[in-house]
Amino acid sequence: MARFECSFFSSTLGLHTAMNVILPDGPPKTRFPTLYLLHGLSDDHTNWLRRTSVERYAEAHGLAVVIPNVHRSFYTDMKHGLPYWTFISEEVPSLARSWFPLSEDRERNYAAGLSMGGYGAFKLALRCPDRFAAGVSLSGALDAAHLREDGPVLTPAEFERIFGSDEALRNSQDNLFHAAETLAAGSAPAPKLFQCCGTEDFLYGANLRFRDHARKLGFDLYYEEGPGSHEWGYWDAGIQRALDWLPIPGR
Repeated sequence: MARFECSFFSSTLGLHTAMNVILPDGPPKTRFPTLYLLHGLSDDHTNWLRRTSVERYAEAHGLAVVIPNVHRSFYTDMKHGLPYWTFISEEVPSLARSWFPLSEDRERNYAAGLSMGGYGAFKLALRCPDRFAAGVSLSGALDAAHLREDGPVLTPAEFERIFGSDEALRNSQDNLFHAAETLAAGSAPAPKLFQCCGTEDFLYGANLRFRDHARKLGFDLYYEEGPGSHEWGYWDAGIQRALDWLPIPGR
């Protein structure tokens, strides 16, 4: 695998930022299937590579990986901040494909993440189902409307800066429960979903709520749970199972 750390100016954010990209060795016969791998609230674009062996795991699947930096934005066009949803859903894929041989085909594009990144990955899959065939959430902060009750995630001030009021979030596409309902009611192809959470994780209840909601709506959702808390050992094991599960064509 080859690894590139890209420092670039984002016209969406109006500032310089960074992302890591890892590519399989050798010239591709076609553009590489691509996983957009999203970090958690206290992390950045380096943590997945520093704390797991995801580079080695991706190599076994011939998979390119794009890991952008979004700070503590919750992958959202913030009410009082920067437009990180537009950045992650539009600008990052466009720039990455202009610099690297990454596939544009829906069936060869996927999103995955942990904690806040699990929320972001499902958000990409549910809101951009024409561009992502699958989404993976590891210990995801999936119930944004209850973040303050679920555990030490966002302060009230951070919540307001990102999402605004409770009512505004509840009826918006930033609420994954509402986004899932909107997709289920439409005609767009639904992505496959992989969800896992440790039973000792403070976000376990939120994961159960989203699992039950998605299944009620008829989504193709694979769910697993077991002993584990909110920590890198669980996510290192989980990303391996998720990559094995990904619906990569031709393997």
